[in-house]
Amino acid sequence: MAEAADFQGTSASPARRWLRRAGALLTGAPLLAGLLQLPAAGPAQAASSGPVSVSLDSLSPSAPTDDDTLTVSGTVTNNGKQAVTDAHVGLRVGSQLTTRSDIDSVARHSDDVQAATGSEVDDKYEEKFDKLAPGVAEHFSISVPMDKLDLGEDGVYEFDVALSGQTSAQRWDQVLGVQRTFLPWQPSDADTKTRATFLWPLISTVHMTAKTGAGELQTPEFLNDDLAKELAPGGRLAQMVELGKDLDITWVIDPDLLASVDAMAVGNYRIQNDDGTSTPGSREHQALAKQWLATLQKAVTGKEVVALPFGDPDLASLAHRGTSVTGSLSHLKDATEVAATTVKTVLHVTPSTAFAWPVNGAVDPSIMKVATSAGADQVIARSDSLQETSGLSYTPSAARPVGGGTTAVVADARLSRAFEGDLTKAGSATLAVQKFLAQSLELNGQTDRERSIVVAPQRMPTASQARAMAAALTALQGGTWSQSQDLTAAAKDKPDPGATTRIPSTSAYPSSLRRQELPRAAFDQIARTQDKLDNFQVILTDQSRVVTPFGRAINREMSTSWRGRSSEADNYRGGVEAWLDELADQVKLIDKSETKLSGRSATIPVTVQNNLVQPVGHLVLRLTSTQPTRLKIGGNAYYEQQVEVSGGHSQSVKFTTSANANGRATVIAQLYTEDGRRYGEAVTFDVKVTEVTPTVMLVIGGGVLLLVLAGFRMYTQRKRAAARQADEDGPGTAEEGPDQPGNPETPGGRLPEESDSASGADDPEQPSDPAPDTAPESADPSGTGERVDR
Repeated sequence: MAEAADFQGTSASPARRWLRRAGALLTGAPLLAGLLQLPAAGPAQAASSGPVSVSLDSLSPSAPTDDDTLTVSGTVTNNGKQAVTDAHVGLRVGSQLTTRSDIDSVARHSDDVQAATGSEVDDKYEEKFDKLAPGVAEHFSISVPMDKLDLGEDGVYEFDVALSGQTSAQRWDQVLGVQRTFLPWQPSDADTKTRATFLWPLISTVHMTAKTGAGELQTPEFLNDDLAKELAPGGRLAQMVELGKDLDITWVIDPDLLASVDAMAVGNYRIQNDDGTSTPGSREHQALAKQWLATLQKAVTGKEVVALPFGDPDLASLAHRGTSVTGSLSHLKDATEVAATTVKTVLHVTPSTAFAWPVNGAVDPSIMKVATSAGADQVIARSDSLQETSGLSYTPSAARPVGGGTTAVVADARLSRAFEGDLTKAGSATLAVQKFLAQSLELNGQTDRERSIVVAPQRMPTASQARAMAAALTALQGGTWSQSQDLTAAAKDKPDPGATTRIPSTSAYPSSLRRQELPRAAFDQIARTQDKLDNFQVILTDQSRVVTPFGRAINREMSTSWRGRSSEADNYRGGVEAWLDELADQVKLIDKSETKLSGRSATIPVTVQNNLVQPVGHLVLRLTSTQPTRLKIGGNAYYEQQVEVSGGHSQSVKFTTSANANGRATVIAQLYTEDGRRYGEAVTFDVKVTEVTPTVMLVIGGGVLLLVLAGFRMYTQRKRAAARQADEDGPGTAEEGPDQPGNPETPGGRLPEESDSASGADDPEQPSDPAPDTAPESADPSGTGERVDR
């Protein structure tokens, strides 16, 4: 029947008919009933899974020795529709596994009842159940002295926990459920111990934006408050630090994580809202950040710390998509340079920056070239990428010289991937721990050669994965076949002459990883943002207020953590560029309306507004006439002046103009940086020239002269009348009349001729133009019909 089901296109019906005919010849109803219960077709895994699931929640100690008592606990659950009677959980010791592939095979069929092996240990070490009702889970716990297991020579043994019993349809004792795992057996110190390096990554997603507050503290702004959840007790990062402090590990840290936590701890950080506003972060979360940093500082004391480039840039994306964009590699260099400073400032330790770590340790020639371009001469690869081709019967040491002074530190893929997947259930975590220990012991027993092995787990383990990793490491470091060493020592160990040093081709790079890479458009946008930043920073008196937050944000735009989160990555890059544009727009020209120019020469003011908190300079304002034959600026087609504006102020810059003919001329005002690059939007306005002729000037001059003569005549007549009146009244009898100077009834309290005087200005300004260095003002365009007189 099994053969019939295995061939594609073969129906299961002939198999059933064969069973019916065979059943007629067989005696014994129970046997016939049992045969009829067998499935006719279906996947091998489904067919071999028993009706009872067995979960092995704890196996302690994980690596027992002679005098230990092994305690096994877990649950059994009847997933069938029939009750199981006369059931018991027993322990079975299978055969010794002699290769790492054997371990993989057992792990792939861990609940295969047909693959259960070995005979049960003494029935004194079992737990009985009279009845297992459908859908009911029962707990079990069994303890057995190790000398009762009758293990042979040192090595890895299959170890099964099986539920046996009967059902109403199958009334004989049989295995109805099993959980297969591994029992590493090395009771005394091995003759040769593996030197093992375990990387402990402290890496998170991007949390900080490019925005900072306007005050001296430059309050940072976060995308959300998710980082606080990771730092809280029981959170992922809190677990990583708490578990790692007692282990012999190499800390691999993204400095961006330290900078983000430090920003939470030292100041009043803010959280970005969907509507563009922000709210203050809580004081409780600030305290969490401080406590986490204090714990981490103690944990890394005396341990090796490896600093990745700031933001953990995606080296593969950069190699495959970014190198064709000018300037992309400079960001990697910048991220590497700032990494050591950040770690030393926050943790007070000097890290190593000699290592590059491509995602999943997958490498090709272009990745190796990019990884070492910023100064790293050691690349953490993985053995499923840098595969052995020379037919070695053992796993070689991690260090591989690959040419050009570069060393590939090849992590073991089986050990590195042992803690992937969902390990929230105790049974899954226990199996992961036992498989890791089994692979480690099997690796150690392959040869008598001394070797250095590196374990590079996933970049961001979950809290449950971290707990499983810590449990496995605790058992390994307390075991008898392994000893710890740091990553630098592993990289410097003598390489195995038979190990491959050939980097796989670009075409061999996994397509699943390539699909997750940042696109070319991302690097184009990064280059555009950097170009805008370069143009903006030259006008600032305190460049660090802008260069630092935006430089770090650009590093974050290249982060490996964006894999699988393309929309979030797009939004982040767009937000950084938009905020930079908004800041740059705070320094601009105020719009002008049409200006009227009477006469041959006058001054035209143009206003520069600075709404930043810091002064700006190194700017040049150029005023250009598009019709220099009609209107010239400073005697030429254009004229330039240096501009400096205090923070929060505006500055009017005056330009001398000369007109040669009547009519309308278009004028363009444009800011430039001192290196000749345009800054901001140009302001275009019209100047209407009204030329005054000599004849008109004579007429105006004659009118003015007549007015002066008339005024003088009125003045002399009034003086004479006053004198005659005084002679008629006699001395001492005169009274103040309504026309006397100083009389409060006289309008304005002044002589009539005083009201006719006029004051002039050498450089009249337009009514809409503010005075130089004014307080912040409206950026609305000036009123229409401005008139500029001589």
